[in-house]
Amino acid sequence: MTSPSSDSLPLEGTPLIKPSSTDHPLYDSVVEACRTVYDPEIPVNIYDLGLVYTVEISPENEVGITMTLTAPGCPVAGEMPGWVQDAVAPLDGVKDVNVNLVWEPQWGMDMMSDEARLELGFM
Repeated sequence: MTSPSSDSLPLEGTPLIKPSSTDHPLYDSVVEACRTVYDPEIPVNIYDLGLVYTVEISPENEVGITMTLTAPGCPVAGEMPGWVQDAVAPLDGVKDVNVNLVWEPQWGMDMMSDEARLELGFM
């Protein structure tokens, strides 16, 4: 039995979720736009649900959003990325938006903000 090559394993301590461009001037506007998008089955916006993993904004104001859904079988799986793109694209200064839907790491209730937990009665 051979062991997997070290190239195929994530480095210990490597975050599963890439950090966001929080220091970019457009970051707060992009987050607020994400907060206008709701999962139709849950009365909390996708950002506070913890479905938006990463907001990357390039120096040219190209926005890349990595997000997930509460479950792979979510009925709006095909539509949600478009809703997010439609919410962010009209913002002043945004050149382009690319929404990437991922399933790893898997979403969990621990990813919700305190506001979301309170709204859903988990606090």
